[in-house]
Amino acid sequence: GLIAGCIPRGCAYLGLPVPSEERARYVIGLGLHDALDYLVPGLSPQRQRDLADRYRLHYLAGDAAIPLFAGAREALATLRESGYRLAVATGKSRRGRDRSIDQLGLAGHFDATRCADETAPKPDPLLLQELLEELEVSEQGALMVGDTVHDLDMAAAAGVPALAVSYGAHPRESLLQRPALGCLDRFDQLLRWIQAHG
Repeated sequence: GLIAGCIPRGCAYLGLPVPSEERARYVIGLGLHDALDYLVPGLSPQRQRDLADRYRLHYLAGDAAIPLFAGAREALATLRESGYRLAVATGKSRRGRDRSIDQLGLAGHFDATRCADETAPKPDPLLLQELLEELEVSEQGALMVGDTVHDLDMAAAAGVPALAVSYGAHPRESLLQRPALGCLDRFDQLLRWIQAHG
């Protein structure tokens, strides 16, 4: 919700066409350059930087208040204790990822992370392929849990099984149009699904 609200606010401030919330939600998970290019195509590099700066200003004012889903910290701990290796593939920059991990107190919960400013952003499969290589995990030995079509497209392109979750950015009907092992509607279903399908 914060991301989807900050982009239109930045556009309005700069006198640019204001995207709908649905359109703004669609770009969640993409790298910032790709997201802004999709929402406001044809901007000069300077105007895109201005919009990115305005987006960041609004986002940083509210991101410290973003909570984890109820039970998320415990679920991560349970998965790690069960021997699962956990990784994050994000459209955030490394600086944004570090800030989020620190604010949420999740340092040490993940074995690897890869960010959009370090490699090709979603839906390019390179982001996921680099994580698999670093962790020495095969495509079929991994599971991509994603809340956007960009996550599911990346997983499909990388040959990695995916599980869609509709409690995040993209609506269930969009997620169901992509290949996935299933689609969960609540966070509290996720740990049980992983434990059942191990």
